[in-house]
This record gives sequence, C-alpha cells and structure tokens, in this order.
Amino acid sequence: MNSLLRALGVTTPVLAAPMAGGATTTALVAAAARGGGLGFVPAGYATARTLAERVAAARAEHVPFGVNVFAPNPLPVDRAAFDRYAALLQATADRHHVDLSGQVPVEDDDAYAEKISLLVADPVPLVSFTFGTPERSVVARLRGAGSLVAQTVTGVDEARAAAEAGVDVLVVQAAAAGGHSATLTPRQPLSDVPVDGLTAMIRQAVGLPLIAAGGLATPDDVARVIAAGAQAAMVGTVLLRTEESGASAVHRAALADPGGRGTVLTRAFTGRPARALRNRFTDLYDDHAPYGYPALHHLTGGLRRQAAAAGDADAVHLWAGTGHRRARHEKAEQTLARLATAL
Repeated sequence: MNSLLRALGVTTPVLAAPMAGGATTTALVAAAARGGGLGFVPAGYATARTLAERVAAARAEHVPFGVNVFAPNPLPVDRAAFDRYAALLQATADRHHVDLSGQVPVEDDDAYAEKISLLVADPVPLVSFTFGTPERSVVARLRGAGSLVAQTVTGVDEARAAAEAGVDVLVVQAAAAGGHSATLTPRQPLSDVPVDGLTAMIRQAVGLPLIAAGGLATPDDVARVIAAGAQAAMVGTVLLRTEESGASAVHRAALADPGGRGTVLTRAFTGRPARALRNRFTDLYDDHAPYGYPALHHLTGGLRRQAAAAGDADAVHLWAGTGHRRARHEKAEQTLARLATAL
C-alpha cells in the first residue's frame, strides 16, 4: 500500500470520480469505499446547504470519502454571441416547450466561498478542486482543518502551479475523460497526450502523489497508469451504468446503444470543453457555441432537463469518456474490483 492510500484509509487504488449533476449518488460513494477505494461527493451545481446534506449522508455510511469543488475560473461570455446562440437553440428548445428568449448570462461562482467555509467547519478526508486552482490561503485553511487537498490538472504547467499553491495531491486528467475537462485554459486546445504518458510527464516535473484519470475502463488501463507513477486511478464513465449510479435512463441507454457514434469534445452544452457522446445537438451547435462558462451551462440547463425527462437523447448532454463501451450494468463494487485485477 502506498502513502496516499494509507493517508486516505483505503486499500484498493481504484477510486470513483466525482460526477456532478446527479450521476454520483451516496450509494455510489459508499460502494466505492466498501470495495476498498474511495468516492467523492460532488459539490458542483449544488447549494452549500445541499452539499452539507450530501456530506452528512456520506458520513452516515461510515466510509472514507472526498468532496470535489468547482473553483472559480470564470470564462465570461460575449453578450452578443450569447444572444445569437440562444436564438439559434430555440428551434430545439421549442420541441420541449422551453423559451430561451430574454435570458441574460448568469456568471455565478457556484457558491464557492460558502462551500469552502462549510468544508473548513465540517472537514472531510480529501477535498479536490476542478476548473480553477484555489488560493494558498484556501488550501491552508482546509489543511489546517485536517483535510488533504487535491487539484485536478491537465498539464505540467498546471501541476506546477498547483504545487506552488500548497496542495497535497494532483489528479492528472487526460482529454479522454468524460464530462468537463479540468483545463485552466479552456479556450486553448486540450493536450492529446494519453493518460499514462501525461502521468509520467507530471511525475517527472512535480514531486506530489498522483491520481490518474481519463478514459480508464479496463484492468490494463489501470495497470498502465500505476506503472507510469500514479498512486491511484480514478474512473467515472465506466460507473455510469452501475446499479448505484444516478445517471438518467436516457444516458444509460445511450451508453449501451450499439449504434452509438462515439464521443466528441464539445462546448455546445456549457460553453466549456467537455467530452460527450456525439448526438444531434453536438452536430448542430458545436460550431456555433461561444465560449462562456457558466453562462451557457445555465442557458441550456432547462432544455437539457426537459430533454432528459422526455427521453430525447439528441438534445441532452451525454457525458462519456472514450472507454464508455466498457460500462456495464452491475454493482459498482464489481466494476471497481475488476479494474484492479491486473495490479
């Protein structure tokens, strides 16, 4: 067992990634821990009160767990571009009786300060950050409360900046990951370096424990990143069809669809690059979507919720990594145990 696993109180180096928006449930967090690993409560898109409730629910399971926070790194939207995009989307929104006219950009920070205060007052074993790097003072407050602090990075420069901020652990995320990229510079193209290669590069540059993520879906995938220097692997997409997942029925069905068209990196849904199953929405709108997060996330949120409820796979974000074909309908503990078999 390596130093990171000992510090977290886990025995198996396969962790469950935080998936905001409903995919990660308390049951999934508990299943990851009971399988010897660790799960994360997602703070993203939740109020501070909801986060407190989720932390309490995870704590009631008497298992180790982490919390993932979206750190502010605003990507302001051009207002004229926002208005043009809203007008363009209206044809799809009409199918679900959603009116996008008159919307104004929402540029919030996801209740960041409130969530940090909560996690300082009610500490958890591990707090990870995505999208932005917290200030040194925030890291110090969390560490002073007894939490380990992790930062999600997508390159060597980001890893060095996170180390300078004082974090304890780096989550190395490759572009093959499903959902949002953690890149700190979303307007720039993502690196195409595979996750094992990226892990090796960052290990050489920064002397912090590493958790590798991005497209990991087989035992051999996990073994490769451990061999490259990661102390643990983190998986998300491969858990979306498990019994404990909170993924919607339309999302689960799309992941299993043998006629699926693979994944694409898209900003059409949220104004920030994310990997999803290709569908009509990405085909129609990706070339027209402006950058702008969280403004586009809020603009399309109601439409996406209505589409999911209606089972319309062509108008909803179907986050998925490149290993999505490996997702199975089974207990999460079975998935995680299988992924550790080549270690």
